[in-house]
Amino acid sequence: MKVALAQIDPTIGDFAGTAQKIVRAAVEARSQGAELTIFPELCLTGYPPKDLLEKQAFLDAQDRALDKLKHALKGLPCVLGFISRRYDGVGHQRYNSVGLLVEGEFLAIGRKVLLPTYDVFDEARYFQAGEQPTCVDFKGVRLGLSVCEDAWNDKDFWQRRLYDRDPIEELVQQGADLIVNISASPYNIGKQAVKEAMLSSLSRKHRVPILYCNQVGGNDELLFDGRSMGFDDRGKLCARGPAFQEGVTLLDLETYEGEATARLSDEEELHAALVMGMRDYANKCGFDGAVLGLSGGIDSALMAALAAEAYGPDNVIGVAMPGPFNSPESLEDAKEIAERLGIAFHVVSIAEPFESFKRNLAPVFEGRPEDVTEENMQARIRGVYMMALSNKLGHLLLTTGNKSELATGYCTLYGDMCGGLAAISDLYKTTVYKLARHLNAARPDKPPIPERSIVKAPSAELRPNQTDQDSLPPYEILDGILKAFIEEHKSLEQIVALGFEFETVRRVIRLVDFNEYKRRQAAPGLRVTIKAFGCGRRMPIAQRFREGD
Repeated sequence: MKVALAQIDPTIGDFAGTAQKIVRAAVEARSQGAELTIFPELCLTGYPPKDLLEKQAFLDAQDRALDKLKHALKGLPCVLGFISRRYDGVGHQRYNSVGLLVEGEFLAIGRKVLLPTYDVFDEARYFQAGEQPTCVDFKGVRLGLSVCEDAWNDKDFWQRRLYDRDPIEELVQQGADLIVNISASPYNIGKQAVKEAMLSSLSRKHRVPILYCNQVGGNDELLFDGRSMGFDDRGKLCARGPAFQEGVTLLDLETYEGEATARLSDEEELHAALVMGMRDYANKCGFDGAVLGLSGGIDSALMAALAAEAYGPDNVIGVAMPGPFNSPESLEDAKEIAERLGIAFHVVSIAEPFESFKRNLAPVFEGRPEDVTEENMQARIRGVYMMALSNKLGHLLLTTGNKSELATGYCTLYGDMCGGLAAISDLYKTTVYKLARHLNAARPDKPPIPERSIVKAPSAELRPNQTDQDSLPPYEILDGILKAFIEEHKSLEQIVALGFEFETVRRVIRLVDFNEYKRRQAAPGLRVTIKAFGCGRRMPIAQRFREGD
């Protein structure tokens, strides 16, 4: 039997549009000889629908779309992810479900057993756990139906398990000769290798093939990489779908011959993930272009290059906003970036309004020296300019701050933090440099980012001769501390034990803690690390716990 793994990019709540995607993919799979097409977790609603699940109208709309889809898929057997409901005498229970649909009817429906409630996941808030996983016979093959997390609890693979059950083992005990796992597994750097090793280990351990179909696309902060996979009963990877794009991947279950796309480097993954996430966020939110501040520095240069690729150069506008402390070289670099990328470029000075602000506030500020207030004033004037352009043109305003800045508060509320999407807010500064180098290396004939933007000392240029390192440790040190603290949850003492200086670590941790109020008001960012600021990190603002006191 030939099967197809159909990874689609759904827009949450676009039932009609997503149903069309499902039918098109099923028809394409059949035309290539597939007898069964497998779709991702909650493919009809899109994942994650969050509190839309608490709306009766949303659930009813899914049911109506599902009824229509059943008729449209007659003659096209599919495994689908959807929401099922049951009334238990007290209330209606919702289940994250998987079903085998044949000739307009579900032959079997399985319910997700393990509901993740960590990091970006909060499924126990919305769903009831399934009592046991489900097997079903189809064309002489006993399919074991599972949903995403159900495959992530093998005691022989994980040193620390989160659950006391293993649904895959239970399916094997029920006689499954093929495990089907439908997923909406978010991307982060390095996760693909873990997934491949885990699924290979499962298939090898149980001597059973595994088919894994993953969602693709960006839904708000979360990015889904696709890369659906098929493994034979010895753990060999036989098929791998495309990364960060929709696609139908075929696998012959008799010969285990299938299509396998090439592996990507971390930089290639990151590049593709950000472009996909930026494009999907704009398209799904109704924007047809983007505008961003273009300072000539590395962050805005990288953002402009990604935006030109995501939206097309004709749909991107870069704006330089020189002030009293900007060097002529910065304006030159900004112009060169725009020319290299082929995007529109404008220069709008902040000098006059800045002087006007200071003049009007002088009576109130009398007797007080200039300080960070005046620095922030410049950033906030720029924020007003950029929001005005976004409003007038209907373009998405991209903020250009990185994770190192957002972590330490080296950014201005209502200034450079203004915007609709903070696309590189989960990239440390050192990662920004690596990705910029990667983009240039990928196009040696026409590198998008000028060398001077990469090598010059980073600066906000809000006071004379300012550099980032006036206020922050060198980024190689800062980013090492931040990663250990934010992503690895290490304590101050543990980070010092890695070789960092005590007072530096203590100061960085305090900056992270103190600036939670800024991050709470930041634009949504695209998650690419294992722990990003946003929905997966929930810290109180008003709190007094301080490490090192």
